[in-house]
Amino acid sequence: MFFIKRILLTLIIILNCISANSHVQHYENLNLIKFDIYRNGKLIGYHSFSFDKVGKSLSVKSDINFEIKKLGVVIYKYNVSGKEVYEDGKLIKFNSKTKQNGKDKYVNLVLQDDKYLIDGSSYKGTVPKDASLGTWWNHGGITSKIQISAVSGRLINQKVTFLGKETISFNGKNYEALRYNFSSTDKSLKKNKKLNTDVWYDEKTLNWIKASFSKKGEWEYKVSEIN
Repeated sequence: MFFIKRILLTLIIILNCISANSHVQHYENLNLIKFDIYRNGKLIGYHSFSFDKVGKSLSVKSDINFEIKKLGVVIYKYNVSGKEVYEDGKLIKFNSKTKQNGKDKYVNLVLQDDKYLIDGSSYKGTVPKDASLGTWWNHGGITSKIQISAVSGRLINQKVTFLGKETISFNGKNYEALRYNFSSTDKSLKKNKKLNTDVWYDEKTLNWIKASFSKKGEWEYKVSEIN
């Protein structure tokens, strides 16, 4: 019985450590993360985050730009600009604008009375503050059951599965990584609306370093710059 209690206590300590490490303060020394975006093995664009810290405030600006060509002609363009604002490690505001092949999407989110009030192109309403924003850079998203789309505000009920530790290599570097799968729990969703993304975080720093998913092709995000 004593042995079982010791195991349970150890598990509690580990879980508490994971929770603490998932806080935004864990990334207080981060300035920039930039990813190359690949579709079917071809480089098509980039995704970047820049971090600006003033006192207890943190602003995170993100940009996504890519285009798909066929026979040298651009057939699809995608551009996103967003900004997250944190106070004392808590997300208090988020805004984004997206141009998806000529179609406009947006999200305006604010923390209000312990809930997030969302005005988005796909959802308008509230969600508990323990929901995570789907910008991926914050490892804390692994503990959330609801993900908020950073493009349209759509709410995604998610299951996060730890797939194990891996050594991955790209751009001339090796990473000891923790691999997770984020998937939709709503089986009634259409295939193109279901979340099914693998995300890798650096084991030591918990920085996001890679992602992959299938959607009209095979997609990969690979970190190209981080400081």
